[in-house]
Amino acid sequence: MNRTVERRRNDAVVNGLSIDVEDYFQVSALAPHFPRNEWDKVPCRIEANVDRILAMLHEYGVRATFFTLGWIAERHPKLVRLIVMEGHELASHGYGHERASAQTRDAFRADVSLAKLVLEDIAGVEVRGYRAPSFSIGAQNLWAHDVLRESGYEYSSSIYPIAHDHYGMPEASRFPWTLNNGLLEIPVTTVRCMGRNWPAAGGGYFRLLPYPVSRWSIKRVNRDDHRPAVFYFHPWEIDPTQPRVEAANARTRFRHYVNLDTMEARLRRLLGDFRWGRMDEIFLPQR
Repeated sequence: MNRTVERRRNDAVVNGLSIDVEDYFQVSALAPHFPRNEWDKVPCRIEANVDRILAMLHEYGVRATFFTLGWIAERHPKLVRLIVMEGHELASHGYGHERASAQTRDAFRADVSLAKLVLEDIAGVEVRGYRAPSFSIGAQNLWAHDVLRESGYEYSSSIYPIAHDHYGMPEASRFPWTLNNGLLEIPVTTVRCMGRNWPAAGGGYFRLLPYPVSRWSIKRVNRDDHRPAVFYFHPWEIDPTQPRVEAANARTRFRHYVNLDTMEARLRRLLGDFRWGRMDEIFLPQR
């Protein structure tokens, strides 16, 4: 890394970098094509993709938060331990990538409790954070926050304050807030423009839109809102050779496969343009 980039990063706000650790066949939009009871029959690509991410983060001197499925951790324990050994935060993405909005209260409790138990048992570290699959906590199931707190979590990053056809709570605060039960909710980043919230946190929007749009959005949040951004991506997004699901509808195929071949290069620009850190170290009181 050259000295100009390093100096620019050292003078900037530290933003939260997060990776949702799930394999390509576990994506909610592809669920009709990969029943959960057949996941063990599908070849996993997660280890190679996470290894590439860890190498990239090491190269840029960045530590991040890995929201990891319990299902993945059970089958790839060495990978989970490596994440921790490299200095990253291990957090929960639930056990089986079930949307919180599709579960009963008891089923949700069982899922998040099992995930926490599995991750902590394998890695030997406390798991403090949770992110719901597909940002599936919203106005209709805010009870999930109470369940998370009762299950031992200290923070959630499960609300996306935008309007979207699959998720979103546009009326929610754009920035972290503490609930009455003590749980901290850390929404992923949006930028306020023309009277509405626009996505600025990664995922498919990061792959679809020109990179300068993301850079401008994060700079605006850092400069004008004086807040750290929260960015996320998935390991399968740096894997352009993953198997194609031709049976998926056109919208799903577009959202899932658009610009996979340029994703790693974009991430490298992002890592060089901003400072990044673990969610727990940025947002939680230090012990």
